[in-house]
Amino acid sequence: MTKTKVKVVTIRSSAIMDDHTVWISEKLLRKWGIPSNQYINLRFGAFRSRVKAVPTKLVRRVRINKTLAQAMELAGGETLRAAFRPSSQTLSVGPLIGVLMPRASTQRPDPFGDMTAFCKELTEAAKQQGASVFFFTPSGIQENNYDKIQGWSYNGSWRQGEFPMPDVIHNRLTSRKLENLPEVQKLFREAKARHGTHVFNEKYVDKTEVFAALKQRSHLHRYLPESHAFTGFALLKTMAAKYRTVFIKPIKGSLGRGILRLSRSATGGYVCHYSGQKETRRAEYSSLAKAYAAMSQRMKTQKYQIQQGINIASVNGRPVDFRALVQKGVSGEWGVTSIVGRIAGANHFVSNLAKGGTIAAAKDAIAQSNIPASRRGASLAALRKAAVEIAEGIDATIDAHFGELGVDLALDQSGRVWLLEVNSKPSKNDNTQLTEGKIRPSVKTLVKYARYLAKL
Repeated sequence: MTKTKVKVVTIRSSAIMDDHTVWISEKLLRKWGIPSNQYINLRFGAFRSRVKAVPTKLVRRVRINKTLAQAMELAGGETLRAAFRPSSQTLSVGPLIGVLMPRASTQRPDPFGDMTAFCKELTEAAKQQGASVFFFTPSGIQENNYDKIQGWSYNGSWRQGEFPMPDVIHNRLTSRKLENLPEVQKLFREAKARHGTHVFNEKYVDKTEVFAALKQRSHLHRYLPESHAFTGFALLKTMAAKYRTVFIKPIKGSLGRGILRLSRSATGGYVCHYSGQKETRRAEYSSLAKAYAAMSQRMKTQKYQIQQGINIASVNGRPVDFRALVQKGVSGEWGVTSIVGRIAGANHFVSNLAKGGTIAAAKDAIAQSNIPASRRGASLAALRKAAVEIAEGIDATIDAHFGELGVDLALDQSGRVWLLEVNSKPSKNDNTQLTEGKIRPSVKTLVKYARYLAKL
């Protein structure tokens, strides 16, 4: 199998060219070993057609007529990657990437809200690498038709169309409710079974699931603070006796919401900090039982995890942690695409930007921290190593396909690396800034991984 980039050009139908004729440059025909005027299979995502390969002198060109292009939902003039597989006599072009989004609106110029800029950026990254991308929502899934999906593509303006089932689906649904819809789950099953579609980041992971999975890998234990599914006062009493500070976190929480930090006070009582929507609240209790009684009122609506407190490094007295974006790329292997330090806002113990946190280059955050100078030099490499090993551990132990993970790490004041949590739907708007006309490495890597999966 050989791969290359080709320019796919749409031409009008004519008397000498029917809907099942494809004009391919003579050089490509020779390279692929396709005799002139031989019938081959054309593939674009789930689209299939039997076509006759007719030679043309135009270099690196595949010319198809307008009717065939419309069936493929191509506008014409695309530069796509192509590979010919002699065993099946199939010319595959693409890859075709479908991105599953939470919602869209046809009533405004930015149909995907604050994610529209990312969608345009991904479209440009795909164009540069010879791929094609479209975006769809659960409402675009057609019951009992798993060959096509209704969605949107961008080429200077947004247009709606009916696209072939793609080679690769990137799941960007941002709620478990949407992800668990029967039509979404059936789409994933049918796309994989019928068309060999690859679906990555196909599920959310919760905190308890992550820590339970990673405990199966002994070499990862050094990154794991002691953690348990929260079961009540007896467990709280045990953990509070072992550690001066414990954290109690919603297992399905995000943006630092709902986290409680409980610490022993100098007077023998307990101080609890509650991470709210906009501010952190502080309360003191004379006993652990009274602290638990107050905390339990906040913990009725979902499950929680209790975790060992870490003597986390700080910058000017503010806690700092690190978000590593770990992705698979063109080789299919995990690597760190970016890593940033996140410094908590004033009077907050969580570092999320939504709570006044700020971003700094990881190297700068470490240099400004209260970690001993002699231990700072190796810290960045240690964070990168931990992020990759944790991603590999999740890949090996959780039954789902992941292509990118946000791995939140901390350094304690001795420079040791600890895992805080893993996000299987890392934000596309946090941590790295969108710059007009510039494509971020993380977005380029998404396309590279789609190419790897589609073998294009």
